[in-house]
Amino acid sequence: MPSFDIVMEPDMVEVRNGIDQSVKEIETRFDFKGTGAKCELVDKSIVLHADSDFQLEQVQSVVTAKMARRNVDIRFFDLNAKPEKVGGNLLKQTIIIKCGLETDQAKKIAKTIKDEKMKVQASIQGDSVRVNGKKRDDLQEAIAILKDKVKDLPLAFNNFRD
Repeated sequence: MPSFDIVMEPDMVEVRNGIDQSVKEIETRFDFKGTGAKCELVDKSIVLHADSDFQLEQVQSVVTAKMARRNVDIRFFDLNAKPEKVGGNLLKQTIIIKCGLETDQAKKIAKTIKDEKMKVQASIQGDSVRVNGKKRDDLQEAIAILKDKVKDLPLAFNNFRD
């Protein structure tokens, strides 16, 4: 029976490349000379360091610009994290990289498929949603509908089996 998985995973190689490019730009920019401005990738998060709120915003804009240039969807990043004081004038902000669908997001996707009354079934499996159907065309139609209806999540469709 044909099936595919709906997942939400960024390309971590491109994220690493975006961070490397951001580090190079931050090191060479004149307005960051002699400051504690830097960014680094730690596990599934990006840690930004700066001397002031303004510099922290500038470092964040450099990182988001480099990610956009590397075709990494910005919706993977939780940019609303509060900056915290590390010591002295230094500020630190941790941006979490979202990987995997949360339960309420998976339920929303399954409900969207059910509401369309298609000949496919959606089942939640951990941090992904598996969609099964009798015909390949039904699955392709489900993908098109999800791309149209669910715009707030950067969904990826993989593991397509015939």
